[in-house]
Amino acid sequence: MEVILIQDVNTLGNKNEVVKVKNGYARNFLIPQKFAVEASPSNLKQLEERLKVKSKKEAAMLAEIKSVIARLSEAPLRLAVKTGTSGKIFGSITTVMVARAIREQYGYEIDRRKIHLPEEMKELGSYKAKIDFANGNEAEITLDLMAEA
Repeated sequence: MEVILIQDVNTLGNKNEVVKVKNGYARNFLIPQKFAVEASPSNLKQLEERLKVKSKKEAAMLAEIKSVIARLSEAPLRLAVKTGTSGKIFGSITTVMVARAIREQYGYEIDRRKIHLPEEMKELGSYKAKIDFANGNEAEITLDLMAEA
């Protein structure tokens, strides 16, 4: 029997896949547990529509990611930090600080876990950081660390 998976099922397949399983497994486990539905012509048509909508959403999201990457790469991100008289930074620069600066300067909400900072930044100057977006899209931004006024 062919079924369409509604959820990811270990050792069987991922969501929205059509898989062939034994009749008893489908009728007694997958369908009652709401892991799958029978692959009838109407269910296959619904699946096709869901996949079309999903691909359109992914294309729109990819276009937006590209525009965000272009905007972030064009100018350095300025961070005002507390420093001593010798130019050494008090404390350290964190991904939370970088995410907050991106939100304030560009208006984009970026998850701090997607930001990868270089080696420890202990002095004023320019540094490179990477932002890892979905599907292997990365942006390299320049961080300019300046002394607080």
